[in-house]
Amino acid sequence: MRKFCFALILLPMLLSGCHRRPGPTNTVTVLIESSPTNLDPRIGVDAPSERIDMLLFDALVHRDKHFGIEPWLAERWETPDPQTYVFHLHQGIHFTDGRTLTSRDVKWTIDSILNGTVVTVKANGYQSIASIDTPDRLTVIFHLKRPDSSFLWNLCDGASGIVPYGSGADFWRHPIGSGPFKLVSQAQDRDVLISRNPAYWQAPPRLQEVRFAVVPDATTRALELQKGSADLAINAFPSDMVAALARNNNLIVESGPGTILNYITFNTRDPLLRDIRVRQAIALAINRPLIIQSLFDGRARLAESLLPPEHWAWTAEVEHHPYNPQAANALLDRAGHPRDSRGTRFHIAMKTSTDETTRLLAMVLQQQLAAVGIQLDLRSFEFATFYADITRGAFQMAPSRWIGGNEAPDIFRYSYAKASFPPHGANRGYYENPEVDRLLADAAASSQQTKQAQDYQQIQQIVAHDLPTIDLWYLDTVAVHTRRLKNLTISPSGDFNGLRTAFVH
Repeated sequence: MRKFCFALILLPMLLSGCHRRPGPTNTVTVLIESSPTNLDPRIGVDAPSERIDMLLFDALVHRDKHFGIEPWLAERWETPDPQTYVFHLHQGIHFTDGRTLTSRDVKWTIDSILNGTVVTVKANGYQSIASIDTPDRLTVIFHLKRPDSSFLWNLCDGASGIVPYGSGADFWRHPIGSGPFKLVSQAQDRDVLISRNPAYWQAPPRLQEVRFAVVPDATTRALELQKGSADLAINAFPSDMVAALARNNNLIVESGPGTILNYITFNTRDPLLRDIRVRQAIALAINRPLIIQSLFDGRARLAESLLPPEHWAWTAEVEHHPYNPQAANALLDRAGHPRDSRGTRFHIAMKTSTDETTRLLAMVLQQQLAAVGIQLDLRSFEFATFYADITRGAFQMAPSRWIGGNEAPDIFRYSYAKASFPPHGANRGYYENPEVDRLLADAAASSQQTKQAQDYQQIQQIVAHDLPTIDLWYLDTVAVHTRRLKNLTISPSGDFNGLRTAFVH
């Protein structure tokens, strides 16, 4: 019914042919759901902040297509031992105000995070750093207190960006980077305007300006695109809106494999859910292919790990849980949960946010679990209340998702280590496995990617059996854009890096 009503409202406008182009010819307008909270790359952690920062700032290192780390501002680096990293910077890189980027700027960026010049949650990612030396203008040496497998990841684009020496707490008002674009203006709850950096040290962008317009409502975003007052929106619509927009001849819908992961968390301290057989039965009772087709119009991939399949540490050699209600019933019988006269084995409460797609998913899960005798009692809360309950363990089951965080293998420590119980991490289901903790420590002690991959693959095999969480699917990255926008590449992460090479015609 929701899809039908939306189509009735939107389709006449899509077919009307009424459209106008935004602003100057070489300017594009990108729709975002909310304003960036802080365009200082040392501080902003929300998606709009990090994605715009990636266009304004450069990092020491860069993620490749397999989520490995490759040189960026640093043309190379050496690791004499697991606790020492020596970076050699490219020569002749400048900030957009003309200042030369040197090792002093790199040291200041990290020191200002650690010494409290800026107050930021990102400081947690750099606690392994003991000191930073700058023997010359192009060399930076990091000395670590202990081996840290996530160290390079915390220095890459999205997680980090180099700011000029002396940048203080108010830097976010007029941020200056070395990226392909520079900031022109920002207005809270309205827009952010950036312009081309013609002196960029790599190939400069072809777009003259990009305006990020804040439009919280999905229907309004759809209407802005169809009438031509906006050019692009990424991962901004439910599947029914995407289908309607695809029928507009002035728009193009492009999609590709994404990394946003939907999953279910179990409270493993719960008397029912502490039994692995119950968790496994729930996984077998969920018809994931049907949900992907019905709720997401097929724009998702089945998941059996936190990491996306393209990741260097991912493995397919894990225990799978295909839809099998017969096997689910057998497991529940063996676990000592017979059906009562009404066919119910037991009740489980599932807390959700008020997000519409999440609530729809919860209702589908309720129906599917009922088929194996599990009564799912749904409780919806505003996000702040929902998140507070999840972080203090006041839940039995809860749906959630990872956006970007699951691209770094350190996600296993953050999600499954005993040391990551809230408030120290995201092990909100209080899962404990000494072998997982041992493998995490072993991976952290090595600087060799091959050895780390072996440890992370064993961790994936263990958690695929224990099921502290059920990894459901990776949502596709879906971009809807006007035909005037050309050469746009789609990032699995859903970021805006494709604007580096795009142009209008």
